[in-house]
Amino acid sequence: MTWLGIDLGDARVGLSLSDPELTFAHPIGNIQAYGDSFRALDDVIYVIEDEQVDHIVIGLPLLMNGDEGKSAKKARRWATNLIKRMERLAEEGEFRLETTPSVELMDERLTTVSAHHQLYEANIGGRSHRSMVDQQSAVVILQSALDRKER
Repeated sequence: MTWLGIDLGDARVGLSLSDPELTFAHPIGNIQAYGDSFRALDDVIYVIEDEQVDHIVIGLPLLMNGDEGKSAKKARRWATNLIKRMERLAEEGEFRLETTPSVELMDERLTTVSAHHQLYEANIGGRSHRSMVDQQSAVVILQSALDRKER
C-alpha cells in the first residue's frame, strides 16, 4: 500500500508518499501550479499511477476557528475534480491502476508553520524554505493521517 499526501498551493502543489508499511511520510517534490492548483491535476494523476497510490490525503485549509473559507472550498473542488478525472480515465481505459484510490481531506491548520519549524531543525536555511515548504507541508499532512490510522 502507498498513500499520497498533497498540499495545494497556487504556486506549487507539494507531494509526499508513505512507505509501503504506512508508517512514515517522505517528500517527493512539488508540481508547479503557475497560479492555479487545478493546472497540476494531470501531473498529480501521473504520480498516482507511477507510484501505485491506494489512498490520497489532501490538506483542507480550514480557518483557525474551524470554519471553511475560500481556500477550503477550493480544496474540496480540487479533490472532487481529481476524483472525477480519475474515474473518467478509468471508464475510458486510460487509467493505469486497477482501482481508483480513495481520497480524504484532512485539516491542515498550522501545517505550514510546522513544516517551517522542521526545515529549520534540519538546518535548512530560510532561502531554501520557499521551494521545500510545500512538500514538507504535504509530509506533515500525510504523517498526521498515517498516525491517526495507527491509533
